[in-house]
Amino acid sequence: MTPQAITTIIFVRHAQAAYSSDDRTRPLTEEGMENRKIVAETLRDRKIDAFLSSPYKRSMDTIRPAAELRNMDIRTDERLRERQCGDFTSDSLARRWADFSWAEENGECLASVQGRNMEALRDVLRNYAGQTVVIGTHGTALSTILNFYNPLFGLQDFLRIVSWMPYITELTFEEDRLLEIKELNHVEKDIPQ
Repeated sequence: MTPQAITTIIFVRHAQAAYSSDDRTRPLTEEGMENRKIVAETLRDRKIDAFLSSPYKRSMDTIRPAAELRNMDIRTDERLRERQCGDFTSDSLARRWADFSWAEENGECLASVQGRNMEALRDVLRNYAGQTVVIGTHGTALSTILNFYNPLFGLQDFLRIVSWMPYITELTFEEDRLLEIKELNHVEKDIPQ
């Protein structure tokens, strides 16, 4: 029996972004722009075969210097976007993590976020088998992927990484079977309450 190709997916949760009413076009802060260098440095000696991203500006801009160092384009996938936020209440976060099918008014449930992100990841694993791919992502989107592979990954795990911007983690697969998760780097930021 021949060994299967190993595929490496490096998820990069975006650097610190400015707050704005348009979630898609939120730019990185000045500090976030500076922290992109950490992403480029972390990936410096890696052979990267493709750069993919959420279509949101902050995700693309975070991985852009690493892609430009290699003269590579960033391809976007709408399925990798962040959760649609709704009307937030003080118990929204805990309720969402306790029940993946629950969403606040005008919001998107975690089951929906997980479903579309996993569909995109399965396509990446099939289309880039045996390669190394960087994916620009978001905190909630990445957390739902980590939860898919480890159902014990919950609210406390999300809260551990919520202020890490950027956050770089590597998932290694044999076909679609997860072999290992390694946290490569992160920058801790203060999150306004």
